[in-house]
Amino acid sequence: MDAISISNVTKTFKIFTERSSTLKDRIVKGRKNKYQEFCALNNVSLNIEKGQTVGFIGRNGSGKSTLLKLLTGILYPDSGQIRVSGKVSSLLELGAGFHPDFTGRENIFMNAAILGLTKKEIKKKLDQIIMFSELKGYIDNPVRNYSSGMYMRLAFSVAIMVEPEVLLIDEVLAVGDAAFQQKCMDQLRNMKQKGTTIVFVSHDLGAMEKLCDRVVWINKGKIVEDDKPKKVIDKYLEYLAIEEDKRLIEEAGEVNKQIEVKQDSSDSFDTNKENQHDEQRWGNRKVEITDVILEDFNGKKKMSFLSGDELLIRIHYKSWGFVENPVFGIAIHTLEHVHCYGTNTQIDYYKIDELSVNDVGEVYFKIPQLNLCGGTYLLTVAIHDENGLQYDFHDKKYSFKVTSLSNEVGIVKIDHHWDRSEF
Repeated sequence: MDAISISNVTKTFKIFTERSSTLKDRIVKGRKNKYQEFCALNNVSLNIEKGQTVGFIGRNGSGKSTLLKLLTGILYPDSGQIRVSGKVSSLLELGAGFHPDFTGRENIFMNAAILGLTKKEIKKKLDQIIMFSELKGYIDNPVRNYSSGMYMRLAFSVAIMVEPEVLLIDEVLAVGDAAFQQKCMDQLRNMKQKGTTIVFVSHDLGAMEKLCDRVVWINKGKIVEDDKPKKVIDKYLEYLAIEEDKRLIEEAGEVNKQIEVKQDSSDSFDTNKENQHDEQRWGNRKVEITDVILEDFNGKKKMSFLSGDELLIRIHYKSWGFVENPVFGIAIHTLEHVHCYGTNTQIDYYKIDELSVNDVGEVYFKIPQLNLCGGTYLLTVAIHDENGLQYDFHDKKYSFKVTSLSNEVGIVKIDHHWDRSEF
């Protein structure tokens, strides 16, 4: 039996693009404010069985919260039908339904009454609500003096103690401290075992995977995936990595447009280049790094990778003079400047005999499997001679992101396996 049925639901909002016109403009000139229509949900259909726990994931503005507000009746769809069976309790916005001048105790009575409890039922549950919220010492103070975490504690305590058949939660659990968050998760598990239908929106993918029976990925007002948590979350993380890569490349392109690159048209080495101020770059520039490009296994320029992906670093160079045995090197650091790895062509016995005047080319550094844990990493690229004299040293001038689909922690992902034997 379905506790929630959503059929072909569409919801749009008007986004006004100019200031409101005056009453005179409206009457005399018949002027109307210009607006654009934003489609928050586009023909969405979804059924949730009684007792299921379902999570909604997606980027901000994808339509998750709008869908939850439609389920509570705060908003109404432009088209389509929504049916929710049973007593509904919702926790959508921090402090929603609370009056700031009322005490915590008075707000419990008011909020619980809105959720359908009688005064007698509220009095019976009052001590439980206060005990769960851990606000006994503050319960008779006006809630305007509460912190955001105290607001959340009180609101969540009321929402769960009314014993709803359907519980709707929108991201507010992220406000409390770690101990209370765990307490809330334990309470949600208890409600799940008792057959409560739970629908919640969260960016905490770990909690989604542990608690949910299904996860629904919503993007740009449409359902992209609806399946087992692990399967949907992995696809969602892959999508986020691709979108982050697009953003990083676009930002890098904007930065490059703002920098005036002066090309040296002469055929001789300019000694003044060594004195140009750049805290992340030094060297005599006898051999110059002209570009550093990161690519994936398809030869596509990228700045965001999945852990385990292939990474190709292309180092473009130009030689301004004759150089024997140049050494190309790379190093990878964390944002905290922890040195993860470094090597060069000399260490790896890859010899480049010489570079002639005005030689232009590129050196490739290929990592078949990028075994790094999730995070942002800084890349150093350098060219020097066999004795360490720097031609061009780019110290942590480049960055890339790594997204991991596993929950391993640290920096490097070490190949391993578990086994067991009995005695």
